[in-house]
Amino acid sequence: MTDTIIIGGGIVGTAIAYGLASRGQDVTLLDGDDTDHRAARANFGLVWLQGKGLNMPEYHQLTRTSIDAWSSFGDELSRLSGTDLAYERNGGLHFCLSEKEFEDRRVQLQRLHNVAGADETWEMLDRSLLERLLPGVALGTDVVGASLGNLDGACNPLRLLSAMQQGILRLGGKVVSGARVDRISAGAGGFRIDTGAGYFAAPKIVLAAGLGTVDLARQVGLDITLYPERGEILVTERCERFLPLPCSGLRQTGEGTVMIGATKARVGFDSSTTGGSAAWLAAKAARIVPRLGQARVVRQWAGLRVMTEDGFPVYAQSAEHPGAFVALCHSGITLAAFHANEFANAVIAGTLPEFLTAFHHGRFDVPHAA
Repeated sequence: MTDTIIIGGGIVGTAIAYGLASRGQDVTLLDGDDTDHRAARANFGLVWLQGKGLNMPEYHQLTRTSIDAWSSFGDELSRLSGTDLAYERNGGLHFCLSEKEFEDRRVQLQRLHNVAGADETWEMLDRSLLERLLPGVALGTDVVGASLGNLDGACNPLRLLSAMQQGILRLGGKVVSGARVDRISAGAGGFRIDTGAGYFAAPKIVLAAGLGTVDLARQVGLDITLYPERGEILVTERCERFLPLPCSGLRQTGEGTVMIGATKARVGFDSSTTGGSAAWLAAKAARIVPRLGQARVVRQWAGLRVMTEDGFPVYAQSAEHPGAFVALCHSGITLAAFHANEFANAVIAGTLPEFLTAFHHGRFDVPHAA
């Protein structure tokens, strides 16, 4: 018997497990098979605030909470695991390729500021200001400017995941691989989890298995609908460092490769790559930075994002089986600090805080007007 079982060894589940372990909880993290659909396979590693929460102010506030805690979260994790997360928060850019895009972006961000009551953590840069910010980048003629998110940044997502796993183990927790869950049984003493790696028991469980959560959630009285959204990314050969800030759709890694992405497609559970997406991504990247048109693409991959009907997270506890929590989102990197801090505290307390009410999946039960 352990204090809490986390089902799902991706970024979200691992962050929660790490947070619980760092608070002295006996935690077991169950990771599935290598063939599982993993959102991290199409991950830019962005830790991003600008533009988030336009239709749900609570999501902007949640993201800001995590962003504000990310530096201390990352520093503590790096010290414990001995891993450099390559986290930088020097700002992030969203390029605009026409005057209309530039004005629409300004209006969108101003509206978000007005609705969410948030600080103005962003600014609009016309082309001249953008060129001063990026002296080593020859921009394409279509670039008229960009929005700059002053609190935005990025990390290495694979290092983050590895560091959290190491942290769990060093804090006395368990990470069990190949533990695909077959059945969840709820009883008076808590929950029994039957997996291919044996069975496990705990008074509390957290379902954070991404797209695999739907069937598991039904076993504890939670009816949740999710949609897979395919995202494809290109990676170029290593180039001399020229792009100092992460951008929405472009990011140069510390190793010099440039990540170009990402597409959005509703194609079920098809995670294959396509030539059409590769051509579209390459063409857009070359419009922004023409030199990328000459860079050799060395890899293309696709992953499936975890999407709800409105695109925002789901956090809930089962009314039928208290002690069974669910945590679902498609911004696991950005929200890692929140999951390791506030959400882990909520699991220990046995109740979700009031500010997470907006993220309950019951929000989708509202009848649509005729």
